[in-house]
Amino acid sequence: MTPELLLRHLDDATPWPAGCGVGVAQAYERALSVRQLRLGRGEQPRGYKIGFTNRTIWERYGVFGPIWGTVWNTTLSFCDGAGEISLAGTCQPRIEPECVFGLKAAPPARASLDDLLGCVEWIAPGFEIVQSHMPDWKFTAADTVADSGLHARLLVGRKVPVEQLPRDAAAFDAQLEAARIVLFNGDARKDEGVGANVLDGPLHALAHFLVALRDCPGATDLQPGDVVTTGTWTDAWPVRRGEHWHAVFDAPLTPLRVRFT
Repeated sequence: MTPELLLRHLDDATPWPAGCGVGVAQAYERALSVRQLRLGRGEQPRGYKIGFTNRTIWERYGVFGPIWGTVWNTTLSFCDGAGEISLAGTCQPRIEPECVFGLKAAPPARASLDDLLGCVEWIAPGFEIVQSHMPDWKFTAADTVADSGLHARLLVGRKVPVEQLPRDAAAFDAQLEAARIVLFNGDARKDEGVGANVLDGPLHALAHFLVALRDCPGATDLQPGDVVTTGTWTDAWPVRRGEHWHAVFDAPLTPLRVRFT
């Protein structure tokens, strides 16, 4: 599974014939090589996704720690509460409701939670559409890393400026930890979750990711203007064209709707 082959499967939405065949560290090397190929053809990074921060689903997927991948200008879209996502070119897509951060500054070295919060410009609800090129979503942690962190699309909803939220990181995090979400497919209630599912809260997930990113040789650090989506509050659910999904988040996040085309 060379970077060129990984990118071909990504572009063609075709399943892999077998796993990536390397360990996690090498899988990040492959993923960063795929990133370079995408940069070379004109795609622009817009931030990062953090995956497998939700401990409640680790055993289900056999991945027992967070991973991360790049979000692109070709995969990112914004809306004011209702949007559309094309599933064309995705492989076994699933939906994940998440909390997204928009950064106004790069966090300093050894950043505390208060330091991190000081670098955040806004938060928003998000739907990440994840995908797997391994049949039936059966993979290893290394496979998920090499598979571009399973990232396919990211729809970001209404932005809430952090000035409207507690400026103390402990109070900010407590509010997000306690916030709940209910996920619907049409009128059918599919799942529910809570912000604490993602490593005890989205700000903790961001802190974990920052250390992992800076420990990865060759990785590009966070930049002002980056978005970071911090992981699903529920399980990941299969989606199909023509479906309408929505998530009802507790404050401070707002409801989000999506139609798949």
